[in-house]
Amino acid sequence: MELDLTKAKEFYYQMLLIRRFEEKCIELYSKQKIGGFLHLYIGEEAIAVGVMNALSEDDAVLATYREHGQALARGISAKSIMAEMFGKMEGCSRGRGGSMHLFDAKTRFYGGSAIVAGALPLAVGMALADKMQKRDRVTVCIFGDGAVAEGEFHESLNLAALWKLPILFICENNRYAMGTALKLTESETHIYKKAASYKIHSKQVDGMSVIDVAKASKRAVEDIRENGEPIFLECLTYRFRAHSMFDAELYREKAEVKEWKEKGPLVVFEEKLKEMGLWSEIDVQEIESEISSIIDEAVVFAENGTLEPIKDLEKFVYSEVNHG
Repeated sequence: MELDLTKAKEFYYQMLLIRRFEEKCIELYSKQKIGGFLHLYIGEEAIAVGVMNALSEDDAVLATYREHGQALARGISAKSIMAEMFGKMEGCSRGRGGSMHLFDAKTRFYGGSAIVAGALPLAVGMALADKMQKRDRVTVCIFGDGAVAEGEFHESLNLAALWKLPILFICENNRYAMGTALKLTESETHIYKKAASYKIHSKQVDGMSVIDVAKASKRAVEDIRENGEPIFLECLTYRFRAHSMFDAELYREKAEVKEWKEKGPLVVFEEKLKEMGLWSEIDVQEIESEISSIIDEAVVFAENGTLEPIKDLEKFVYSEVNHG
């Protein structure tokens, strides 16, 4: 993957859009415009942008409840996502899912799941269907290090390997799951080695470098298309915010968070572009202005959106079965 000026601008724009969108969500949540739970992606932007860069429109994406970044990078509009978080019908899930359940069939973004490790068996089923129907598709399943402790993780990896399914497993290892250090919950903290034990080609990647993630993801997707077998990437990252807006964050030192912020995705990418002589070609002020307008428009769109009428609350609860 060649990083030219066009691609550099695209990567920087997408990561900054995610960062500014999440910062706006903090503000709106504090004003009680957004309700329920809110899990922020700040610090992990490089993974979403790098992975989505490798996919085609036909590929499928399944994610966790910390999925705003993946949704934006996949191409779901800021308006649609913001309206969803406001609980409005114009949202990508008609306002019924909120922050944790973003869904968009057009971009083949199948959630957003509140169940830890819940997307893993779904990915196995989707990839199996594609294989049986001989469709040239890759299913990407994104999950955190906390999912490794769940049975679905091991069952899904085992079946994916046995059935040789076209799945790209992406583990966003932010080292703390919900609020416990990985070293306190896992005897083997190198998660990619767990995947390798199922005879899945596995690799550890610097999740703070969008270039490294993009390169590894592109190579993995190409290999999956060619060989039809799963690949596992463990992306080492760090979330700068607490697990959720309800989290008092008593499990890690502020000095540690500060240290990681100094080597965050945007900082690392800026330093790399300076080395390549490309940074001076990027108009940061122009990008900031464009992103600010997009987010402002998204907020206005969400505020002016429509609340679902009470008479429709039973809609979509059961599927309609045609017995004719």
